[in-house]
Amino acid sequence: MGQIEWAMWANEQALAAGLIHFHESRGSHTQHLPGTPHAGLLGHNLGVAGVLVCLLEYPRSKRQKGSTMERCGQKYLTAVVKVFGPLTRNYYIRAILHAALAVPAGFLLSTILGTVCLGIASGIYLLAAVRGEEWRPIEQKPREPRRMGGDTIRQPPSNPPPRPPADAHKKQLGEVGG
Repeated sequence: MGQIEWAMWANEQALAAGLIHFHESRGSHTQHLPGTPHAGLLGHNLGVAGVLVCLLEYPRSKRQKGSTMERCGQKYLTAVVKVFGPLTRNYYIRAILHAALAVPAGFLLSTILGTVCLGIASGIYLLAAVRGEEWRPIEQKPREPRRMGGDTIRQPPSNPPPRPPADAHKKQLGEVGG
């Protein structure tokens, strides 16, 4: 068995947490209690934070061994994440960022599920950082251009493939039937 890559688990958990925060916050700023005037603003800010978490977590990291399935449209957000360099590549920073976003979300009951998911993602990112993992972009392998030389284009075979004689097939049928 190979070593577990914890960052992949954290990535999925944090992406789910961002989506949950976005959807939970839509309801939190419309359904706050009369005595809590700032709940609507906090819910709105958590929705924005959920979108930012989704944008950060959408690009998957390249696996250490084996192949990595790239998400649809990931290459565009990978370029954005690469621009920020060590701030987005380091899993210690991601763990701290997700933990910091989970704290204010804990004050609203309507966003508790996203808070728990973000806290779990933060813990898994911390474990991945301790184990020395780091975000690496999935880069496309450049395709070699096709050359129009005599070596690259093969001619079709001029002779048909060899076939057994027709009476050999009849002998096999006779042996099976008898």
